[in-house]
Amino acid sequence: MTDSKYFTTTKKGEIFELKAELNSDKKEKKKEAVKKVIASMTVGKDVSALFPDVVNCMQTDNLELKKLVYLYLMNYAKSQPDMAIMAVNTFVKDCEDPNPLIRALAVRTMGCIRVDKITEYLCEPLRKCLKDEDPYVRKTAAVCVAKLHDINAQLVEDQGFLDTLKDLISDSNPMVVANAVAALSEIAESHPSSNLLDLNPQSINKLLTALNECTEWGQIFILDCLANYTPKDDREAQSICERVTPRLSHANSAVVLSAVKVLMKFMEMLSKDLDYYGTLLKKLAPPLVTLLSAEPELQYVALRNINLIVQKRPEILKHEMKVFFVKYNDPIYVKLEKLDIMIRLASQANIAQVLAELKEYATEVDVDFVRKAVRAIGRCAIKVEQSAERCVSTLLDLIQTKVNYVVQEAIVVIKDIFRKYPNKYESVIATLCENLDSLDEPEARAAMIWIVGEYAERIDNADELLESFLEGFHDESTQVQLQLLTAIVKLFLKKPTETQELVQQVLSLATQDSDNPDLRDRGYIYWRLLSTDPVAAKEVVLAEKPLISEETDLIEPTLLDELICYIGTLASVYHKPPSAFVEGGRGVVHKSLPPRTASSESTESPETAPAGAPPGEQLDVIPTQGDLLGDLLNLDLGPPVSGPPLATSSVQMGAVDLLGSGLDSLIGASNFVSPPAAAVPANLGAPMGSGLSDLFDLTSGVGTLSGSYVAPKAVWLPAMKAKGLEISGTFTRQVGSISMDLQLTNKALQVMTDFAIQFNRNSFGLAPAAPLQVHAPLSPNQTVEISLPLNTVGSVMKMEPLNNLQVAIKNNIDVFYFSTLYPLHILFVEDGKMDRQMFLATWKDIPNENEAQFQIRDCPLNAEAVSSRLQSSNIFTIAKRNVEGQDMLYQSLKLTNGIWVLAELRIQPGNPSFMLSLKCRAPEVSQHVYQAYETILKN
Repeated sequence: MTDSKYFTTTKKGEIFELKAELNSDKKEKKKEAVKKVIASMTVGKDVSALFPDVVNCMQTDNLELKKLVYLYLMNYAKSQPDMAIMAVNTFVKDCEDPNPLIRALAVRTMGCIRVDKITEYLCEPLRKCLKDEDPYVRKTAAVCVAKLHDINAQLVEDQGFLDTLKDLISDSNPMVVANAVAALSEIAESHPSSNLLDLNPQSINKLLTALNECTEWGQIFILDCLANYTPKDDREAQSICERVTPRLSHANSAVVLSAVKVLMKFMEMLSKDLDYYGTLLKKLAPPLVTLLSAEPELQYVALRNINLIVQKRPEILKHEMKVFFVKYNDPIYVKLEKLDIMIRLASQANIAQVLAELKEYATEVDVDFVRKAVRAIGRCAIKVEQSAERCVSTLLDLIQTKVNYVVQEAIVVIKDIFRKYPNKYESVIATLCENLDSLDEPEARAAMIWIVGEYAERIDNADELLESFLEGFHDESTQVQLQLLTAIVKLFLKKPTETQELVQQVLSLATQDSDNPDLRDRGYIYWRLLSTDPVAAKEVVLAEKPLISEETDLIEPTLLDELICYIGTLASVYHKPPSAFVEGGRGVVHKSLPPRTASSESTESPETAPAGAPPGEQLDVIPTQGDLLGDLLNLDLGPPVSGPPLATSSVQMGAVDLLGSGLDSLIGASNFVSPPAAAVPANLGAPMGSGLSDLFDLTSGVGTLSGSYVAPKAVWLPAMKAKGLEISGTFTRQVGSISMDLQLTNKALQVMTDFAIQFNRNSFGLAPAAPLQVHAPLSPNQTVEISLPLNTVGSVMKMEPLNNLQVAIKNNIDVFYFSTLYPLHILFVEDGKMDRQMFLATWKDIPNENEAQFQIRDCPLNAEAVSSRLQSSNIFTIAKRNVEGQDMLYQSLKLTNGIWVLAELRIQPGNPSFMLSLKCRAPEVSQHVYQAYETILKN
């Protein structure tokens, strides 16, 4: 009989009977009783009363019974921690059992019992199991370390388990290696700052050796770990790619996608001229195509990942168009995704094939799919200019079918085609006008109105057509109303005599009868323009429109690079970085593709320069000796050139302009000024004592300028790495001036002269404002202190981390390179105090997803001390209030590149932990601002 019988009884008094059976002398009866207990537990009955009786059954040689008892123990240990301690001795004993299965079972269960009291007793057995002779026990123990770290991280570090885990990466058994990597990756994810997986070529070699022999899950862990490694040069990248490529033929789709992720990352470092690069492109296509023969759910995940890959490297799948043709039995979500990829791969070579296919789709029965197919024809016309004519005639054929939703979609895309190719296909306007009456969707009506207004001079009865829309003006959607207003104004400017009445009618409808602020404002602007300066109105309304770009739905390049690093994970399906959907964002590290190496960059063609880089300028990082050496040796040691700041402040960094004018653009002025009365939202004009405004019942005292916190000097370049030159330093900011305070010590046996310094491009444009002045030769064992003034008008490039500064120093012996992290508070400017009303308006205006929360621990200061200490580092308290005994400080600061950061600091008197909420339009700054708070408050 099967085990289902255990789930059928629902007798009363069952617990009492089970208790008796559990204490029976007969082994079989005991086992039956434990099975009944587990069955009751599974269906949700509370059988915790039987805890001591079940634990007594642990003393057995029967593996099946032991497993059941351990299962019970895992479930109830949390609710009965005092009882659970009874089981500790058995664990310790089981960890020395001759049977490796029992040893592994004991260590696995120990990891699942999340009870603090027990945890410390488990360290000794776990240490033995990590060094066990049986690989099965070792691999189980490796995972147990990660579980234990989650319960008590400090304990794991104190006991030295992390070092043991690192040693297991060199284990002879591939499964042990895979589990050690999995455990270390898990721990590293929750502690992004710890450098646990310190990968080097030797450890990478061990991982690649284990890769061929472990299970598929083990392979995924190892491949994901490899993806986080940055090879030192293109040769190492190629060697890793060669050893990972065989994984592409694995049967498990997760292994395939993980391998694709590693190859996509490391291909960044390979030159496109290499034969191997072409071979790798060819090898990547078949596994991706194979994924499309799986079941629909897997196909969808594969297609979402392929969508990213095609945007990054379309050449991989350019010959595989046919596999993306839709099958009649594909679910709608797969069909739509395939359609998207077809358009991305459309080119002059395959456009005829694609159009024939799309025309076929437009006659399907699925309405959503048909709409998308018609849009796709329009997107093809915009993408491949040679096909535009054929696309337009296809769209006209579809309009002739008179199927309502097809006609409407066709009109929407024809509007875009007119924008892309002006004065080319306007002959079709007559056909479009015939279908005017059948349009009932806002987007289609708005598109048709735009066409009539834009080409009014070619349409004889344009005024009648627009008048017909005007009859039900108030019933139309906002989109249609706005479009109609603009179209009639265009018509009036083209045919003023015939349409005066019509324009007055629409302007009064928009301004007097409408309660939509957008429509009203646009109406007033047109009215004033037309009444004061018709010539200016003509220039504004009938201005030449920019051509629309080819693909407007491409993912922004920096986000795309980050998503490529997450191929095969949820982020690649959502097409969002993990920070956008992982709660709290703790442990989410922003990843980016490795930089191109010098050897691969020199052969790069101009077309493939990274997006956002000016033509002819490569985004390179410092340490390639050849690049900087020449520059440094030719350094001009004269006085600094005073000139206008370099025009670098508009370099795009991710989705947000880290270097732009920050909040200033909100008010449309280059200097931060108080807004005019009209710019303040109505509710902010309320009396100070009401609503949100009483946040700001604080007198605005400005503290004295005492200079911001200066960290003690640290050794940046040890003498052994710089042929005897030791460099220590720190950064300071005093009354608006930033300096790098250096201490140079000569520990060599020869005199050092001819010093010069250069910075690589960095996130905030830090650069020396004067040459490095070492006035006398630096004799052996001599130390000299120099303060090097800095400015922020240097070249800009986003660094990882954001505050990384790469420096080259030259002297008569050689050129030396080092990198250091500057504290962000040296960039906090003196005019960072925001107006209160503006603070409130800006706080509301910044989206909630840009808010980051942090905890500052062990800080025994009160609110006044905190406020004054932060003020000395240019973090200004705008307001303070007390809510339920908590002091709330509202603060603002401004960075040298104009980015504003707003803060709310919650301080509970007597509690040394503060809560800090930061809001900023450039969220990547928040982590570093939090570190600045920590540094300033704790020193």
